[in-house]
Amino acid sequence: MNRLIIGIDASRALTAQVTGTERYSLEIIRHLLRLPEAATHRWRLYTPIPAELSHFGIKPSVNVEIRVLPALRLWTHRALGWEVARHPPDVLFVPAHVIPLLPPPLLPPSVVTIHDLGYRHFPDAHTHSQRLYLDGSTRWSTLSAQRIIAVSHCTADDLMRFYGVDPAKISVVYEAAQESEEFLTQRRKDAETQRQDEGRMHHTQSPITKWALCAIPDPRSPVPNPQYALYLGTIQPRKNLARLIEAYARLVKNHAVEWDLVLAGKRGWLSEELYTAAQRQGIGDRVHFPGYIPAEDAPDLLRRAIFFAFPSLFEGFGLPVLEAQQKGVPVMCANNSALPEVAGDAAILVDPTDVDAIADAMLKLSQDETLRQELIAKGYENVKRFSWEKAARETLAVLEKARKK
Repeated sequence: MNRLIIGIDASRALTAQVTGTERYSLEIIRHLLRLPEAATHRWRLYTPIPAELSHFGIKPSVNVEIRVLPALRLWTHRALGWEVARHPPDVLFVPAHVIPLLPPPLLPPSVVTIHDLGYRHFPDAHTHSQRLYLDGSTRWSTLSAQRIIAVSHCTADDLMRFYGVDPAKISVVYEAAQESEEFLTQRRKDAETQRQDEGRMHHTQSPITKWALCAIPDPRSPVPNPQYALYLGTIQPRKNLARLIEAYARLVKNHAVEWDLVLAGKRGWLSEELYTAAQRQGIGDRVHFPGYIPAEDAPDLLRRAIFFAFPSLFEGFGLPVLEAQQKGVPVMCANNSALPEVAGDAAILVDPTDVDAIADAMLKLSQDETLRQELIAKGYENVKRFSWEKAARETLAVLEKARKK
Protein backbone atom coordinates (compact mmCIF):
# COMPACT_ATOMS: atom_id res chain seq x y z
CA MET A 1 0.00 0.00 0.00
CA ASN A 2 1.33 3.42 -0.96
CA ARG A 3 1.97 5.94 1.80
CA LEU A 4 -1.21 7.94 2.37
CA ILE A 5 -2.01 11.23 4.04
CA ILE A 6 -5.01 10.40 6.24
CA GLY A 7 -6.90 13.32 7.72
CA ILE A 8 -9.18 12.82 10.72
CA ASP A 9 -11.80 15.13 12.19
CA ALA A 10 -10.64 14.86 15.83
CA SER A 11 -12.90 17.60 17.17
CA ARG A 12 -15.21 15.25 19.10
CA ALA A 13 -12.27 13.48 20.74
CA LEU A 14 -11.48 16.66 22.69
CA THR A 15 -14.87 17.08 24.35
CA ALA A 16 -14.56 17.66 28.10
CA GLN A 17 -17.53 15.46 29.05
CA VAL A 18 -17.04 12.36 26.94
CA THR A 19 -20.12 10.30 26.07
CA GLY A 20 -20.72 7.58 23.46
CA THR A 21 -19.73 9.11 20.13
CA GLU A 22 -16.99 11.23 21.68
CA ARG A 23 -15.52 8.16 23.39
CA TYR A 24 -15.64 6.27 20.10
CA SER A 25 -13.83 9.11 18.37
CA LEU A 26 -11.07 9.21 20.99
CA GLU A 27 -10.63 5.44 21.14
CA ILE A 28 -10.61 4.77 17.40
CA ILE A 29 -8.10 7.58 16.76
CA ARG A 30 -5.91 6.43 19.63
CA HIS A 31 -5.85 2.81 18.44
CA LEU A 32 -5.40 3.72 14.77
CA LEU A 33 -2.28 5.71 15.63
CA ARG A 34 -0.90 2.87 17.76
CA LEU A 35 -1.14 0.26 15.00
CA PRO A 36 2.28 -0.77 13.64
CA GLU A 37 0.85 -0.22 10.16
CA ALA A 38 0.11 3.41 11.04
CA ALA A 39 3.79 4.22 10.60
CA THR A 40 3.45 3.64 6.87
CA HIS A 41 1.07 6.60 6.55
CA ARG A 42 1.02 10.28 7.50
CA TRP A 43 -1.77 11.44 9.79
CA ARG A 44 -3.38 14.87 10.19
CA LEU A 45 -5.65 15.41 13.17
CA TYR A 46 -7.90 18.43 12.67
CA THR A 47 -8.99 20.11 15.91
CA PRO A 48 -10.72 23.39 16.89
CA ILE A 49 -8.49 23.82 19.96
CA PRO A 50 -4.83 23.04 20.72
CA ALA A 51 -4.14 19.48 21.87
CA GLU A 52 -1.16 17.29 22.66
CA LEU A 53 -0.51 13.92 21.04
CA SER A 54 -0.42 12.45 24.55
CA HIS A 55 -4.18 13.01 24.65
CA PHE A 56 -4.39 10.33 21.98
CA GLY A 57 -2.08 7.99 23.84
CA ILE A 58 1.02 8.42 21.66
CA LYS A 59 4.35 10.22 21.88
CA PRO A 60 5.42 12.97 19.45
CA SER A 61 5.88 11.44 16.02
CA VAL A 62 7.14 12.65 12.67
CA ASN A 63 4.18 11.05 10.87
CA VAL A 64 1.42 12.55 13.06
CA GLU A 65 0.53 16.24 13.17
CA ILE A 66 -2.24 18.21 14.81
CA ARG A 67 -3.67 21.03 12.74
CA VAL A 68 -5.57 23.54 14.84
CA LEU A 69 -8.23 25.25 12.77
CA PRO A 70 -10.10 28.41 13.84
CA ALA A 71 -12.99 27.62 16.18
CA LEU A 72 -15.59 29.17 13.93
CA ARG A 73 -19.32 28.68 14.12
CA LEU A 74 -20.16 25.72 11.85
CA TRP A 75 -16.54 24.61 12.29
CA THR A 76 -16.96 21.43 10.25
CA HIS A 77 -18.25 23.14 7.13
CA ARG A 78 -16.24 26.35 7.34
CA ALA A 79 -12.89 25.67 9.04
CA LEU A 80 -12.48 21.96 8.29
CA GLY A 81 -14.08 22.22 4.86
CA TRP A 82 -11.82 25.11 3.86
CA GLU A 83 -8.72 23.27 5.11
CA VAL A 84 -9.35 19.98 3.28
CA ALA A 85 -10.32 21.84 0.10
CA ARG A 86 -7.03 23.81 0.11
CA HIS A 87 -4.77 21.05 1.44
CA PRO A 88 -6.61 17.80 0.70
CA PRO A 89 -5.52 14.60 2.42
CA ASP A 90 -5.62 11.40 0.41
CA VAL A 91 -8.59 10.31 2.50
CA LEU A 92 -10.69 12.07 5.16
CA PHE A 93 -12.12 10.17 8.13
CA VAL A 94 -15.03 11.61 10.12
CA PRO A 95 -15.60 9.32 13.12
CA ALA A 96 -18.33 11.17 14.99
CA HIS A 97 -19.91 13.95 12.98
CA VAL A 98 -20.80 14.97 9.43
CA ILE A 99 -18.70 15.23 6.29
CA PRO A 100 -17.91 18.88 5.36
CA LEU A 101 -20.37 20.39 2.92
CA LEU A 102 -18.19 20.88 -0.18
CA PRO A 103 -18.72 20.55 -3.92
CA PRO A 104 -17.72 17.01 -4.96
CA PRO A 105 -14.62 18.13 -6.90
CA LEU A 106 -13.23 19.76 -3.73
CA LEU A 107 -14.07 16.95 -1.32
CA PRO A 108 -11.35 14.32 -0.81
CA PRO A 109 -12.35 10.65 -0.67
CA SER A 110 -14.16 10.40 2.66
CA VAL A 111 -15.15 7.79 5.21
CA VAL A 112 -17.80 8.52 7.84
CA THR A 113 -18.96 6.51 10.84
CA ILE A 114 -22.71 6.43 11.36
CA HIS A 115 -23.62 5.52 14.94
CA ASP A 116 -27.40 5.26 14.92
CA LEU A 117 -30.59 6.43 13.28
CA GLY A 118 -32.61 6.63 16.48
CA TYR A 119 -34.28 9.83 15.33
CA ARG A 120 -36.04 7.81 12.63
CA HIS A 121 -37.38 5.31 15.16
CA PHE A 122 -38.22 7.74 17.98
CA PRO A 123 -38.73 11.18 16.42
CA ASP A 124 -40.48 12.51 19.54
CA ALA A 125 -37.22 12.18 21.48
CA HIS A 126 -35.81 15.05 19.39
CA THR A 127 -36.87 18.59 18.61
CA HIS A 128 -38.13 19.35 15.12
CA SER A 129 -34.93 21.25 14.30
CA GLN A 130 -32.79 18.38 15.60
CA ARG A 131 -34.65 15.90 13.39
CA LEU A 132 -34.20 18.10 10.33
CA TYR A 133 -30.48 18.50 11.04
CA LEU A 134 -29.89 14.82 11.77
CA ASP A 135 -31.76 13.70 8.68
CA GLY A 136 -30.08 16.24 6.42
CA SER A 137 -26.56 15.65 7.74
CA THR A 138 -26.93 11.86 7.60
CA ARG A 139 -28.32 12.00 4.08
CA TRP A 140 -25.41 14.20 2.95
CA SER A 141 -22.82 11.96 4.62
CA THR A 142 -24.23 8.78 3.08
CA LEU A 143 -24.29 10.36 -0.38
CA SER A 144 -20.86 12.01 -0.27
CA ALA A 145 -18.85 9.35 1.54
CA GLN A 146 -16.76 6.91 -0.45
CA ARG A 147 -17.25 4.34 2.31
CA ILE A 148 -19.46 4.18 5.42
CA ILE A 149 -18.64 2.52 8.73
CA ALA A 150 -21.66 1.34 10.73
CA VAL A 151 -21.06 0.42 14.37
CA SER A 152 -23.57 -2.46 14.23
CA HIS A 153 -25.56 -4.53 11.77
CA CYS A 154 -28.63 -2.79 13.17
CA THR A 155 -27.28 0.57 12.02
CA ALA A 156 -26.23 -0.90 8.67
CA ASP A 157 -29.74 -2.25 8.11
CA ASP A 158 -31.22 1.15 8.96
CA LEU A 159 -28.92 2.89 6.46
CA MET A 160 -30.14 0.59 3.73
CA ARG A 161 -33.78 0.87 4.83
CA PHE A 162 -34.08 4.64 5.32
CA TYR A 163 -31.49 5.99 2.89
CA GLY A 164 -31.13 3.27 0.28
CA VAL A 165 -27.40 2.93 0.83
CA ASP A 166 -25.72 0.25 -1.27
CA PRO A 167 -24.71 -2.53 1.16
CA ALA A 168 -21.37 -2.83 -0.65
CA LYS A 169 -20.58 0.68 0.57
CA ILE A 170 -21.06 -0.21 4.25
CA SER A 171 -18.58 -1.91 6.56
CA VAL A 172 -19.72 -2.98 10.03
CA VAL A 173 -16.97 -2.30 12.57
CA TYR A 174 -17.84 -2.94 16.20
CA GLU A 175 -16.78 -0.69 19.05
CA ALA A 176 -15.26 -2.17 22.22
CA ALA A 177 -15.37 -1.76 25.97
CA GLN A 178 -13.59 0.80 28.14
CA GLU A 179 -9.99 1.87 27.68
CA SER A 180 -7.14 -0.18 29.08
CA GLU A 181 -6.19 0.25 32.73
CA GLU A 182 -2.92 1.82 31.56
CA PHE A 183 -4.78 4.55 29.71
CA LEU A 184 -7.23 5.06 32.57
CA THR A 185 -4.29 5.53 34.93
CA GLN A 186 -3.00 8.30 32.69
CA ARG A 187 -6.49 9.84 32.53
CA ARG A 188 -6.62 9.84 36.34
CA LYS A 189 -3.27 11.61 36.46
CA ASP A 190 -4.45 14.15 33.88
CA ALA A 191 -7.68 14.73 35.83
CA GLU A 192 -5.78 15.25 39.08
CA THR A 193 -3.42 17.70 37.38
CA GLN A 194 -6.40 19.62 36.06
CA ARG A 195 -7.94 19.75 39.55
CA GLN A 196 -4.72 21.15 40.94
CA ASP A 197 -4.48 23.68 38.12
CA GLU A 198 -8.00 24.84 38.97
CA GLY A 199 -6.93 25.51 42.55
CA ARG A 200 -8.26 22.40 44.26
CA MET A 201 -6.17 20.61 46.87
CA HIS A 202 -4.48 17.33 45.93
CA HIS A 203 -6.44 15.33 48.49
CA THR A 204 -9.84 16.73 47.57
CA GLN A 205 -12.22 14.37 45.79
CA SER A 206 -15.67 14.96 44.42
CA PRO A 207 -18.54 13.37 46.37
CA ILE A 208 -19.18 10.88 43.61
CA THR A 209 -15.53 9.82 43.60
CA LYS A 210 -15.62 9.37 47.38
CA TRP A 211 -18.73 7.27 47.05
CA ALA A 212 -17.42 5.19 44.16
CA LEU A 213 -14.26 4.33 46.06
CA CYS A 214 -15.88 3.67 49.44
CA ALA A 215 -16.85 0.20 50.63
CA ILE A 216 -18.92 1.61 53.50
CA PRO A 217 -21.50 4.42 53.62
CA ASP A 218 -20.12 7.94 53.62
CA PRO A 219 -22.53 10.57 55.01
CA ARG A 220 -20.96 13.22 52.80
CA SER A 221 -21.64 11.28 49.61
CA PRO A 222 -24.85 11.67 47.57
CA VAL A 223 -25.65 7.98 48.11
CA PRO A 224 -25.14 6.72 51.66
CA ASN A 225 -26.35 3.24 50.66
CA PRO A 226 -23.40 1.16 49.31
CA GLN A 227 -25.82 -1.22 47.55
CA TYR A 228 -27.13 0.17 44.29
CA ALA A 229 -28.30 -0.74 40.82
CA LEU A 230 -26.76 1.47 38.14
CA TYR A 231 -27.68 3.13 34.88
CA LEU A 232 -24.82 4.99 33.21
CA GLY A 233 -25.50 7.18 30.18
CA THR A 234 -27.11 10.43 29.11
CA ILE A 235 -30.22 11.42 31.08
CA GLN A 236 -32.84 11.73 28.34
CA PRO A 237 -36.22 10.24 27.35
CA ARG A 238 -34.83 7.84 24.76
CA LYS A 239 -33.02 5.96 27.51
CA ASN A 240 -36.42 4.96 28.97
CA LEU A 241 -35.54 6.07 32.50
CA ALA A 242 -39.13 7.00 33.40
CA ARG A 243 -40.16 3.34 33.11
CA LEU A 244 -37.01 2.27 34.97
CA ILE A 245 -37.93 4.57 37.86
CA GLU A 246 -41.51 3.29 37.83
CA ALA A 247 -40.30 -0.32 37.90
CA TYR A 248 -38.01 0.43 40.82
CA ALA A 249 -40.84 2.16 42.68
CA ARG A 250 -42.93 -1.02 42.38
CA LEU A 251 -40.07 -3.06 43.83
CA VAL A 252 -39.69 -0.70 46.78
CA LYS A 253 -43.43 -0.86 47.45
CA ASN A 254 -44.08 -4.55 46.83
CA HIS A 255 -40.79 -6.19 47.76
CA ALA A 256 -39.09 -3.69 50.09
CA VAL A 257 -35.79 -3.93 48.22
CA GLU A 258 -32.92 -2.47 50.20
CA TRP A 259 -30.71 -1.31 47.35
CA ASP A 260 -30.91 2.16 45.76
CA LEU A 261 -31.10 3.18 42.11
CA VAL A 262 -28.38 5.38 40.64
CA LEU A 263 -28.95 7.14 37.30
CA ALA A 264 -25.57 8.59 36.37
CA GLY A 265 -24.81 10.77 33.38
CA LYS A 266 -24.98 14.27 32.03
CA ARG A 267 -28.29 15.96 31.38
CA GLY A 268 -29.76 15.61 27.93
CA TRP A 269 -32.75 17.09 26.16
CA LEU A 270 -36.10 16.85 28.03
CA SER A 271 -34.39 15.52 31.15
CA GLU A 272 -36.19 17.82 33.62
CA GLU A 273 -39.23 15.56 33.88
CA LEU A 274 -37.05 12.61 34.87
CA TYR A 275 -35.63 14.43 37.88
CA THR A 276 -39.08 14.85 39.38
CA ALA A 277 -40.38 11.38 38.51
CA ALA A 278 -38.83 9.77 41.60
CA GLN A 279 -40.39 12.36 43.90
CA ARG A 280 -43.82 11.72 42.39
CA GLN A 281 -43.34 8.00 43.00
CA GLY A 282 -42.40 8.65 46.63
CA ILE A 283 -38.85 7.35 46.27
CA GLY A 284 -36.96 10.60 45.93
CA ASP A 285 -34.50 9.58 48.66
CA ARG A 286 -33.76 6.26 46.95
CA VAL A 287 -33.07 7.43 43.37
CA HIS A 288 -29.86 9.38 42.83
CA PHE A 289 -28.63 11.56 39.97
CA PRO A 290 -24.90 12.16 40.61
CA GLY A 291 -24.42 13.82 37.20
CA TYR A 292 -21.70 13.22 34.66
CA ILE A 293 -19.14 10.61 35.70
CA PRO A 294 -15.60 11.17 34.36
CA ALA A 295 -14.04 8.25 32.50
CA GLU A 296 -11.49 7.76 35.26
CA ASP A 297 -14.25 7.23 37.87
CA ALA A 298 -16.72 5.15 35.85
CA PRO A 299 -14.99 1.74 36.27
CA ASP A 300 -15.11 1.97 40.08
CA LEU A 301 -18.74 3.01 39.94
CA LEU A 302 -19.56 0.03 37.71
CA ARG A 303 -17.67 -2.57 39.72
CA ARG A 304 -19.59 -1.77 42.89
CA ALA A 305 -23.04 -1.98 41.32
CA ILE A 306 -25.13 -5.06 42.10
CA PHE A 307 -26.38 -4.97 38.50
CA PHE A 308 -26.50 -2.70 35.47
CA ALA A 309 -29.85 -1.55 34.04
CA PHE A 310 -30.02 -0.32 30.45
CA PRO A 311 -33.63 -0.49 29.15
CA SER A 312 -33.02 2.02 26.35
CA LEU A 313 -35.67 2.44 23.65
CA PHE A 314 -33.01 2.51 20.94
CA GLU A 315 -29.23 2.10 20.64
CA GLY A 316 -27.01 2.04 17.58
CA PHE A 317 -24.51 -0.01 19.58
CA GLY A 318 -24.86 0.04 23.38
CA LEU A 319 -21.32 0.49 24.66
CA PRO A 320 -22.31 0.76 28.36
CA VAL A 321 -23.54 -2.86 28.23
CA LEU A 322 -20.08 -4.09 27.23
CA GLU A 323 -18.39 -1.92 29.84
CA ALA A 324 -20.59 -3.36 32.58
CA GLN A 325 -19.89 -6.91 31.41
CA GLN A 326 -16.17 -6.19 31.30
CA LYS A 327 -16.28 -5.09 34.95
CA GLY A 328 -18.06 -8.26 36.08
CA VAL A 329 -21.52 -6.72 36.54
CA PRO A 330 -24.68 -8.63 35.50
CA VAL A 331 -26.76 -6.75 32.93
CA MET A 332 -30.41 -6.17 32.14
CA CYS A 333 -31.04 -4.39 28.84
CA ALA A 334 -33.71 -3.89 26.20
CA ASN A 335 -34.43 -6.52 23.56
CA ASN A 336 -34.47 -4.02 20.70
CA SER A 337 -32.17 -2.28 18.18
CA ALA A 338 -28.48 -3.27 18.47
CA LEU A 339 -28.61 -4.34 22.12
CA PRO A 340 -29.20 -8.09 21.57
CA GLU A 341 -26.45 -8.00 18.93
CA VAL A 342 -24.00 -6.52 21.43
CA ALA A 343 -25.12 -8.15 24.70
CA GLY A 344 -25.21 -11.66 23.25
CA ASP A 345 -26.45 -14.30 25.68
CA ALA A 346 -24.86 -12.46 28.62
CA ALA A 347 -27.80 -10.29 29.69
CA ILE A 348 -31.46 -10.46 30.63
CA LEU A 349 -33.31 -8.97 27.66
CA VAL A 350 -36.64 -7.26 28.34
CA ASP A 351 -39.35 -5.46 26.43
CA PRO A 352 -38.47 -1.83 27.30
CA THR A 353 -42.14 -0.79 27.16
CA ASP A 354 -43.17 -3.41 29.77
CA VAL A 355 -42.66 -1.99 33.28
CA ASP A 356 -43.52 -5.32 34.90
CA ALA A 357 -40.85 -7.10 32.83
CA ILE A 358 -38.26 -4.48 33.80
CA ALA A 359 -39.18 -4.82 37.48
CA ASP A 360 -39.08 -8.61 37.33
CA ALA A 361 -35.61 -8.61 35.74
CA MET A 362 -34.31 -6.15 38.36
CA LEU A 363 -35.66 -8.30 41.18
CA LYS A 364 -34.06 -11.44 39.76
CA LEU A 365 -30.69 -9.74 39.38
CA SER A 366 -30.79 -8.53 42.97
CA GLN A 367 -31.86 -11.87 44.49
CA ASP A 368 -30.81 -14.80 42.30
CA GLU A 369 -27.08 -15.26 42.94
CA THR A 370 -26.83 -18.27 40.62
CA LEU A 371 -28.25 -16.21 37.75
CA ARG A 372 -25.96 -13.32 38.61
CA GLN A 373 -22.83 -15.47 38.50
CA GLU A 374 -23.95 -17.10 35.24
CA LEU A 375 -24.42 -13.72 33.57
CA ILE A 376 -21.11 -12.42 34.94
CA ALA A 377 -19.24 -15.43 33.49
CA LYS A 378 -21.02 -15.09 30.14
CA GLY A 379 -20.31 -11.35 30.15
CA TYR A 380 -16.57 -11.93 30.49
CA GLU A 381 -16.74 -14.24 27.46
CA ASN A 382 -18.94 -11.89 25.43
CA VAL A 383 -16.58 -8.91 25.67
CA LYS A 384 -13.83 -11.00 24.08
CA ARG A 385 -15.67 -10.59 20.77
CA PHE A 386 -14.86 -6.89 20.79
CA SER A 387 -11.49 -5.15 20.63
CA TRP A 388 -10.42 -1.60 19.88
CA GLU A 389 -7.30 -2.92 18.17
CA LYS A 390 -9.48 -5.08 15.91
CA ALA A 391 -11.75 -2.09 15.27
CA ALA A 392 -8.71 0.03 14.35
CA ARG A 393 -7.35 -2.55 11.91
CA GLU A 394 -10.73 -2.92 10.21
CA THR A 395 -11.13 0.87 10.08
CA LEU A 396 -7.69 1.32 8.52
CA ALA A 397 -8.60 -1.24 5.86
CA VAL A 398 -11.74 0.78 5.05
CA LEU A 399 -9.71 3.99 4.81
CA GLU A 400 -7.23 2.38 2.44
CA LYS A 401 -10.05 1.01 0.26
CA ALA A 402 -11.67 4.44 0.09
CA ARG A 403 -8.46 5.90 -1.31
CA LYS A 404 -8.18 3.20 -3.97
CA LYS A 405 -11.57 4.19 -5.34
